[in-house]
Amino acid sequence: MKEFDLATTSVRELNQALHEQASTLTEKDWTVTNPKGSHNLAVGLDAPVNVAIQGHAGYFCAGMNKSANVTVHGNAGQGVAENMMSGVVRVKGDASQAAGATAQGGLLVIEGNAGARCGISMKGVDIVVKGSVGHMSCFMGQSGSLVVCGDAGEALGDSLYEVHIYVKGTVKSLGADCIEKEMRPEHVEELSGLLAKAGVEENVASFKRYGSARQLYTFKVDNASAY
Repeated sequence: MKEFDLATTSVRELNQALHEQASTLTEKDWTVTNPKGSHNLAVGLDAPVNVAIQGHAGYFCAGMNKSANVTVHGNAGQGVAENMMSGVVRVKGDASQAAGATAQGGLLVIEGNAGARCGISMKGVDIVVKGSVGHMSCFMGQSGSLVVCGDAGEALGDSLYEVHIYVKGTVKSLGADCIEKEMRPEHVEELSGLLAKAGVEENVASFKRYGSARQLYTFKVDNASAY
């Protein structure tokens, strides 16, 4: 196992060493100590490495992740796993706003709560939050799934496209064109699979499903005067 102590080395040196694994893969397991909320930790990874960050991370941790398995043993700041392509990012604590923003694949697990705009403009990622999410979560979400085991704030799923949203707790309000939908057997199967992948034990029957009413993103000639 390779250990990087950010009390004595820089974030730039850490990321450079991780990036080199895309061509060499000489070290698969990495531990990062003394992160102290540093920004841009483990960004742009493109190798099947395991990175354990022992402490709190700042902005954009594990952004643009591809193939790597990144675990934050603490809280994460704004934009964790932003634009992730594949792999797994797990936050053991809470995550700030815009977690998983624009992410196109992979799995993001937040074991605490997530702030506002969780999954904003998500494009294929699966996000599982063991706690609650803030307002405007899944705003303009295009594809993928958002699972919330707690509550959801205002304007959930505002202007969304085809993301599947599952919420166990209460939803303060739904955003434009987001409605509650029937929980059919294929959705029970999907939700069960997502919870299993995330290592979260929940009663699937307690969840409700939300999605697009498909009335907002399709042009209607009767509304032409409003454009």
